Amino acid sequence: MVEDATQAEGNAAALGGQAARPILPGATIGVLGGGQLGRMLAHAGSRMGYRFVALDPTPDAPCGQTAEQIVAGYADRDAARELARRSDVITYEFENVDADVAAMLETESYVPQGSALLHTTQHRLREKRAIEAAGARVAPYAEIASLADLQEAAERLGLPAVLKTATGGYDGKGQWVLRGSDELAAAWDEASRAGTELVLEKFIDFEREISVIAARRPSGEIRTFPPAENIHVRNILHLSIVPARVPDAVIAEAERLAVSIAETLGAVGLIAVEMFVAKDGTLYVNELAPRPHNSGHYTMEACRTSQFEQHIRAICDLPLGDTSLLSPVVMGNILGEHVQPLLDWMQAHDPEAERLGVAPKIHLYGKAEAKTGRKMGHVNVLAADTEAALAWINESTIWRV
Repeated sequence: MVEDATQAEGNAAALGGQAARPILPGATIGVLGGGQLGRMLAHAGSRMGYRFVALDPTPDAPCGQTAEQIVAGYADRDAARELARRSDVITYEFENVDADVAAMLETESYVPQGSALLHTTQHRLREKRAIEAAGARVAPYAEIASLADLQEAAERLGLPAVLKTATGGYDGKGQWVLRGSDELAAAWDEASRAGTELVLEKFIDFEREISVIAARRPSGEIRTFPPAENIHVRNILHLSIVPARVPDAVIAEAERLAVSIAETLGAVGLIAVEMFVAKDGTLYVNELAPRPHNSGHYTMEACRTSQFEQHIRAICDLPLGDTSLLSPVVMGNILGEHVQPLLDWMQAHDPEAERLGVAPKIHLYGKAEAKTGRKMGHVNVLAADTEAALAWINESTIWRV
């Protein structure tokens, strides 16, 4: 998919006046953020011949173990300028980096993703309005500034509903599920202490959750990865199942919406679009993430091109890779409590994997401390079909903690 000249000119404006240009191997890619996503970007990009430097406040961060690292806070402008000095192109690996720093770098360096989309996706209300502008549905919502607002919105939208902070929050943090009117006052009292705007979302009685990751180059080419069906446990992603167990028409519509959102928002690099599938097949977009995404980790072995290589290709304005699925796969997250069972499993013979014909592929992120609920790695279980992969996961001792 190629844009016309007018749209290309708009893209150049979105890049802070910097014309899109190919960034070839041998160049250095700067990464705002040094977590596991940056680590896997560095793994993919270094195989292509790129060098990496990351900015992260945690010494020996996961990305810093595979790339040079500047140890400093995300709001440290001097450190950000040092990152720019050492980089030919700058990307970010998660959306909670300082948008003002990203905007500064946009004027002083080459940041093809820009800061506008970061600004949009860091705020739930701005994000929802942008999604609606792209022609996609979101759950009915209301901005909440007082207990009276919350009471009025709860009556108008109906309960159950979810009260969320407009900024911050991930893996279920900054969210309060409200099932009865007697819960409103206590939820408001707790949520209002966050010191940020709040939004109430009507609870969607969904059948499944899916996500589509789209990649877009500055020059306009777009490709999507096969949709993943996502299962959460305690608000943290547990499994991503590909192919997703939804009708072909839903898959086609999900991919169409992801392309529309990427185009409308002028995304560069990856954008993950999380959606609810209602019982009647209607799709509601829940959240956006302008970066590699947990639900895209399955692509590392199961697709012709991984999400991480695709992100490198996109920000460097190289032709995008083939996203075809090579094998059915189920990705399982490894949290802190799963690390020891995983290490125990790695040392033993696994007759169940042989019986089911599955191939588990291990990815650990190099984090120093295995805290309960903390993402420490993932396992991509390749199989002839997703039922076999799910059977292996259910029979494994890794996730029984």
